[in-house]
Amino acid sequence: MKLQVERDHLADAVAWTARALPARPTAPVLAGMRLLAGNDLTLSTFDYEVSAQAILPVITDEEGAVLVSGRLLAEIVRSLPAKPVDLVTDGTRATLKCRSATFTLVLLPEEEYPTLPEMPPLTGSVGSDALASAISQVAIAAGRDDTLPALTGIRIEISGDSLTLVATDRYRLAVRQLRWNPTQPDLNTAVLVPARVLGETARALTSGAEVSISLGGDSLIGFAGAGRQTTTRLLSGEYPKYQSLLPSEFSATAELMAAPFAEAVKRVALVAERNTPVRLAFSAGQLVLEAGASEEAQAVEVLEAAYDGEDLQIAFNPQYLLDGIGALDSDTARISFTSPTKPAVLTGKSEGDPDYRYVLMPIRSAG
Repeated sequence: MKLQVERDHLADAVAWTARALPARPTAPVLAGMRLLAGNDLTLSTFDYEVSAQAILPVITDEEGAVLVSGRLLAEIVRSLPAKPVDLVTDGTRATLKCRSATFTLVLLPEEEYPTLPEMPPLTGSVGSDALASAISQVAIAAGRDDTLPALTGIRIEISGDSLTLVATDRYRLAVRQLRWNPTQPDLNTAVLVPARVLGETARALTSGAEVSISLGGDSLIGFAGAGRQTTTRLLSGEYPKYQSLLPSEFSATAELMAAPFAEAVKRVALVAERNTPVRLAFSAGQLVLEAGASEEAQAVEVLEAAYDGEDLQIAFNPQYLLDGIGALDSDTARISFTSPTKPAVLTGKSEGDPDYRYVLMPIRSAG
């Protein structure tokens, strides 16, 4: 193999592909990144769960396929100056040159590398920025407990031209709806995608205008855009019936400016011990935030708030509350309540039904 490629294009492609490298490979070849040179250069990684592939333009003098250490290649390319990179392989080694820098890498047995799964049939497409925003809004609520694998995923529900993304860790629930372009207008299905993989994928595919989504039955999902593609195995298991947690009627509603609200929660939470809540007391025209106990450090802050309803006191995990405020795509945070002991719904200010809802369980604090 002998080729030349622009360093910036190579660095972006290597970084994208390296995201699928396993932290603890079960076989040495799985730590490798496969380079296939022809009319273009195709970079591939696969750990039997997640595959990643990037295609970029190169000047190829000799075609071929090799396998090199993926993480080492990523570190080397990231450190190179923004100049053309020459790559030549000879026997069991690859030589990489950029200006005055030369690196020699030992090749891994390319013939032992597993075949990547084929991209499933195209199901539809969606704007890349819209998808990335939606995933970031719901991923904050995904569980991180591997003993409950279904809760570590983001549920994607497809109903015609509507996508609904859902995540929950049992203490909060995030739901985001958006429009997309399906290949089958009458398609109705739902899949469960690992939240970590979906988040990384969405952030990395925003360089293109659209992301194509492909479904392969109940086992595989693929995403593609801007010369990059990835597949991941779907999660199994029964997902909670989250619709019952979405209240349809409320007894009280508060509206606050989102940024000052978040800053006030951060300040008051400084005195909150681990796993202790921030207390919120709503009354006409104001919100009183409190944290700490009488024998400990305490904090109180008063904010202006448009409030409609009977006086109400409620307590939340401060980080969970901040996550929800930060996920809003609105300058105004609206909190709707049914009672101090039932979930509250955090949304932005919008006409009609909001496309994003963050449901937060209150904490029952002593006294």
